[in-house]
Amino acid sequence: MGFKLTWGGLPNRWWRYVVQACVVIVALLIGIGVGNGQIGQHLPWGTKPISKGLPANLDYSSVNQVYKALKNNYDGQLTQTQLLDGLKHGLATATNDPYTEYFTASEAKSFNNELNNSFSGIGAELGADSSGNLQIIAPIAGTPAAKAGLQAQDLITSINGVSTSGISVDDAVNKIRGPAGSKVTLQIVRGEQALSFTITRQSLTIPSVNTKILSGNIGYMQITTFADDTTSLAQSAANQFAGDHVNGIILDLRDDPGGLLSAATSVSSLWLEKGQTILQQKRGDVVQDTSYASGGDELHGIPTVILINGGSASASEITTGALHDNNQAYVIGTKSYGKGVVQQIICITGETNSDGSCPADELKVTIASWYRPDGKNINHLGITPDNTVTEPSTATADNDLQLQAAETYLANR
Repeated sequence: MGFKLTWGGLPNRWWRYVVQACVVIVALLIGIGVGNGQIGQHLPWGTKPISKGLPANLDYSSVNQVYKALKNNYDGQLTQTQLLDGLKHGLATATNDPYTEYFTASEAKSFNNELNNSFSGIGAELGADSSGNLQIIAPIAGTPAAKAGLQAQDLITSINGVSTSGISVDDAVNKIRGPAGSKVTLQIVRGEQALSFTITRQSLTIPSVNTKILSGNIGYMQITTFADDTTSLAQSAANQFAGDHVNGIILDLRDDPGGLLSAATSVSSLWLEKGQTILQQKRGDVVQDTSYASGGDELHGIPTVILINGGSASASEITTGALHDNNQAYVIGTKSYGKGVVQQIICITGETNSDGSCPADELKVTIASWYRPDGKNINHLGITPDNTVTEPSTATADNDLQLQAAETYLANR
């Protein structure tokens, strides 16, 4: 869930200097913040930084040299805000950690909206058919797409008059999304019909948990991201499964990029007895924190299969590792992404809103590595399933081999 950040049109030769300069100037700004008690109180655990060998004070005279060179020679418009934001982005980039990112206020809002499945669009899940054509998998009930009459298996041939030939699904999603109240026009082929739909986008919040009962009284729970609503929705699903006395459960975490650690802990606790280990967090080789199951465990002992793939990351892997290592789940699919680190959001101003969010810019920073109950760190390695089942190049509801393997496994228990 990262962002592709730009430098406001700076030429390549200056970009290198700005990245170098940012490390100096923003470190100075953070140092001032800690001295004022504005940031240090939000750092985790109150431990000393792991980085060694950094001087107490930095010589940042080169920053002014680069600034003067830009000011006097750059052929374009620059603002002080633009330059400072660029420096802060560069400081985070200098860590060489893809998960440590600086967000401006607007970027922070987009990040948090993405985390919680909140966006402006039409509310249709997109995919590709066996020929690579852009296809509507399903319109989401109650959204503009459903109200306009879009249907599953509709082929999208153009978006706002631009052909979709050769376009990726991600690019199509970005083109269809836009500000609430704006319109998007889709040309559709439905069977032998050519149709046109002009749809008004609206702000949408998509639930992170989807559930249903499959044949054989198997409970199916899909978590698309570990968001603010995940805990309550997963709890409701667990109550339903327990009340229906399901014969087994399929927990579908495929293409779930992760999210909130607290949500992963709550979901894991639906299966684990109170006090069982979910993960350990370490800085270096020192254990800083251990997350334990909180109790409830309504689903403890019910045969469970977890589905994962290369898009399953972070909180998805935490949940998978916790249930598997505590003998509560069998894992089917393909190897997961491999993100074994924990991030914390730090408000640069040192102040938070009443809901805990940052009122302005923020830093998402890697603060620790996490380890499965069996002691393994999966960073860059991923989790290998108990049964590796590869999906066909174009998966549909009719040829979902991983789901079929899960149903077969549970039927034979």
